[in-house]
Amino acid sequence: MHKYFFIGVAGVGMSAIAQYLSNTGNYVYGSDRLFAKEPNHKIRKQLETENIKTYIQGKAIIDVDTDFVVISTAIEPNVPEYKQALDLNIPIIHRSEMLKKITKNKKTIAIAGTSGKSSTTAILYTILKENNFSPSMLNGSGLTSLQKSGKIGNAAVGKGNWLIIEADESDGSLINYTPEIGVILNIDRDHKEFQELEKIFNKFGSQVTEQLIVNLANERSYRLSKESKYNFGTNKTIFFAENILQTPQGLSFSVKNVNFFLPAIGLHNVENSLAAIAISNYLGISLKNIATALQKYEGIDRRMQIIGSVNGITFIDDYAHNPAKIESAIKTAQVLGNKVFAFFQPHGFTPLKFMKDELIDKLKNILREQDEFYLSEVYYAGGTVSKSITSEQVVEEMNAQKINATLSKPRENFAGQIKNKIKSNNVVLVMGARDPSLEKFTNKQFSILFSN
Repeated sequence: MHKYFFIGVAGVGMSAIAQYLSNTGNYVYGSDRLFAKEPNHKIRKQLETENIKTYIQGKAIIDVDTDFVVISTAIEPNVPEYKQALDLNIPIIHRSEMLKKITKNKKTIAIAGTSGKSSTTAILYTILKENNFSPSMLNGSGLTSLQKSGKIGNAAVGKGNWLIIEADESDGSLINYTPEIGVILNIDRDHKEFQELEKIFNKFGSQVTEQLIVNLANERSYRLSKESKYNFGTNKTIFFAENILQTPQGLSFSVKNVNFFLPAIGLHNVENSLAAIAISNYLGISLKNIATALQKYEGIDRRMQIIGSVNGITFIDDYAHNPAKIESAIKTAQVLGNKVFAFFQPHGFTPLKFMKDELIDKLKNILREQDEFYLSEVYYAGGTVSKSITSEQVVEEMNAQKINATLSKPRENFAGQIKNKIKSNNVVLVMGARDPSLEKFTNKQFSILFSN
């Protein structure tokens, strides 16, 4: 047993590891600045339920006998607990290194890719669980099936040999892992340029010890593929989806003459499902049993999550935060309604500057004449980041390029801006990442729009 202190314990990646360590016999405690704003935040209560002692960031005292202080990339050296750890000579370990240590104790399936990691991890976890594998899991989003019991839902400790993890490339930590099974879902421009991304994913693929599974439908992941009968995504593979039908209830398709139904929206989830199907079949589960399990999938938090449907108006919450994901989310929403009101909150000044041109190009191509795009102020998580770009500037540039874009500042104005415009068969889509208050914001906007 070890003693761990997490700085930023409420973060989705950090909280997953904290819960896993706590539920495998370790003593875990930590702090977060989120608790200063909301001392009784739901995540804090959920962590406490998992025997994780929590503190407001800046007011915690790290015990001298703590074995490791765990941080994420977002934690800067001026954070008080960080300074305490240095003064006490306590080893400071990055979240990804901690995850690497965990994977050494289990046979690991690492789900990598720019988009779809959380959904694929959740789908695979559902299939393996339903087929009595009793898997463990560390994910970037909470599973609805686990949240029903009051959990955050992004971590699970099973009795089986397999651990499923979401492996992140944004900070380069993807290359830390040597999983038995590795998956590359796609490679799109997000936090890094393509040349650097391809190096990272190629290194990851070379470190997979047993079976690398690749999406051949994505141009850049295709380049990294090795010959395998478990690759998926095109008619060059065994795992190719046919007869695809998308409805508001979910997705139906067939693989090798076996019919599948996934209770989730978004055509991108067909590829996510194919990845999970290929892995499960590699592990010896029949396609028929996989299909039965797939129907039990209940979705994950903020991934094309339908908050409600009132008077023919569908309200969706999604984690989309880069151009490819925003494009996919809007395209899915367009299938569900004849007009989309799309709201996006950028998750940082640097990401907005990085994605601006590509986002504008995507919106020019996918927005229909009647669709409307709303951009909020940038989410600022603190620290010393440069604020050399603003949402006002981006909206002005969008308008100059004939994109129907509007600034929502403050973001709470959004519901009021569209309340008198929305009609039956319209879709309201809220997108954004990183900000832990987005879920609460989205529910408030839904309430404002449909309270009367």
